[in-house]
Order: sequence, then C-alpha cells, then structure tokens
Amino acid sequence: MITPQNLVRHELIGLKVRIPDSSDKEIAGMEGVVVDETRNTLVIETGRGEERTLIKGQCVFSFFLPETKKWVRVEGDVLVARPEDRIKKKLRKW
Repeated sequence: MITPQNLVRHELIGLKVRIPDSSDKEIAGMEGVVVDETRNTLVIETGRGEERTLIKGQCVFSFFLPETKKWVRVEGDVLVARPEDRIKKKLRKW
C-alpha cells in the first residue's frame, strides 16, 4: 500500500499527478497521469490525451494516493534517480 511516508519508494506510473509549482510557468497547474519515468523526467498524459515530459528537478509534484484518498506534495529533487535505484536508496525526511 502506498502511503504519504513511503510514496517516493514506490512505482509512480499510473498515479494521478498535479504540478502546483514549476520553474517553467507554462507547466504549473498541469494535471495528468504518470505514464513513464526516467532518471530525470516524468512523462504524464494530460486530460487532452497528449503526453508531456517534465523535468523532475524543475517541478513540485502532488500525487493522488487512491488508497488514502489524499494528495501528497513532493519536491521534484527528491525524485531525481532511476526508479529502481530510488527504491533502494536512503532518503532524508521529506
């Protein structure tokens, strides 16, 4: 089960996401579903069916957790790592 405390150690693909803040103001406010992830980027599919590639380090993300019905805010810098490595590494309290 994905909780706010262990979100960054879980798979993000398939989660709903919002971008409440970004250094690129065109991206701020965007919403969608995560469809792919690399070391430095998240690819989201927006409501219009288009895919956008977002640089993790430039954005603040809010992920919707279906089990808890809560939105969890995560700084993109915390997510910068390959998904398989992010699961293993020790993370500071965020």
